[in-house]
Amino acid sequence: MYAILDIETTGGQFNEEGITEIAIYKYDGHEVVDQFISLVNPEKPIQPFVVKLTGINNAMLRSAPKFFEVAKRIIEMTEGCVIVAHNASFDYRILKTEFRRLGFDFKKQTLCTVELSKKLIPEQESYSLGKLVRALGIPMADRHRANGDAMATVKLFKLLLSKDLEKEIVKSFIKTEIKSGMSPKLLDIVENLPSKVGIYYIHNEKGDLIYIGKSRNIKKRVNQHFTGTSSRSKKIQNEVYAVTFEETGSELIALLKESEEIKVNKPIYNKAQRKSIFPYALYQHKTEAGYIALSVDKADGRKKEITAFTSLQEGKNALFRITEKYNLCQKINGLYETKNDCFQYKIEECHGACISKEAPATYNERVLEFIDKNSFDKSNMIVIDKGRTYDERSAILIENGVYKGYCFYALNYQVSNIEILRNIIISMQNNRDTKTIIQSYMRKNKMHKIITF
Repeated sequence: MYAILDIETTGGQFNEEGITEIAIYKYDGHEVVDQFISLVNPEKPIQPFVVKLTGINNAMLRSAPKFFEVAKRIIEMTEGCVIVAHNASFDYRILKTEFRRLGFDFKKQTLCTVELSKKLIPEQESYSLGKLVRALGIPMADRHRANGDAMATVKLFKLLLSKDLEKEIVKSFIKTEIKSGMSPKLLDIVENLPSKVGIYYIHNEKGDLIYIGKSRNIKKRVNQHFTGTSSRSKKIQNEVYAVTFEETGSELIALLKESEEIKVNKPIYNKAQRKSIFPYALYQHKTEAGYIALSVDKADGRKKEITAFTSLQEGKNALFRITEKYNLCQKINGLYETKNDCFQYKIEECHGACISKEAPATYNERVLEFIDKNSFDKSNMIVIDKGRTYDERSAILIENGVYKGYCFYALNYQVSNIEILRNIIISMQNNRDTKTIIQSYMRKNKMHKIITF
């Protein structure tokens, strides 16, 4: 659990400042579960430049509660939480100072979104909260007021969690929980998981990732691990300490994240998925008669593939569908052995290439149409799909045929402005697995929208 907060102060000499306003959002890594917002009477005058900056003046604070009156609520809101703030050292120092005046030693683990942003969103012109969220297309209201700044920090932190592919933020939080001596039972873990599309991460008692998976129903899939009888399931059951998750809304994003994060984190029980999960590929070659033939073979890095498959049977099934859809010839594509015409010709779905009745140039036009539609070697496009909530969408970015990554967005200008889009994109590797995942998903599923640029 995270306590994401912002504090406004009177200004003044170091360690003599007083709090004028505080906003705390309790965030479980997925949504805000509690909040506390209040003006605070600092019992000292506010510096004039601070009044101008925040709009908070001495008259507004006369009837506001003093710090000792809100201290208990602040302790409740931050209990068991990591403190998150933009320039956390400042906010944490101010809180410690105020509690010290009451004779209370306030100690918490902290995370600074300035430092995290520099690591996970490098090369920004500025890391001030206002300029950073503007560059990311994050809407912000009431700048330099605690509530507005704290809510902007919540949205920024949510993006940073997504960009943290190595899961350092989550792993450090689990290590904090381990120190508290918790030892949850498998049933308790499953109860706290959602029945939604996304990625789940199984951690051991050191906080390390031992397994990463994706599912349309996270709760159901993790429960299968915990009740399974295979040797891998037994090992996971013996070693699991915690399960964290990320909802994705889109199954395509879940597939891409699973593929990438297994390769990045190398969990011990994902050995088979560290290498390519597509050992078969679709290739083209010309027959002696000049027809372009399609065939499914073992993947060969020296040859240019059109798309790839998890098994030979999946590839054959796909080739049958392609042959039927584009009125191609089963004989030419190696799906029907005969010395005469193919089965498709008999039912008038092949135009006679198998018996040289159709000219190669005419036949090849349809093959090239298929290849063009199923290749994004030079494409510039944004594939829009479902988001995690009803008012959100997901997007994957492909530039010059290269998969750049994915993001979630709530406002259209975040994807229509390419510079903002590049800032909020969670960068991912471009490899044959990601290309094939996207191709396969787009073949089998109707996307919300595809924007070309």
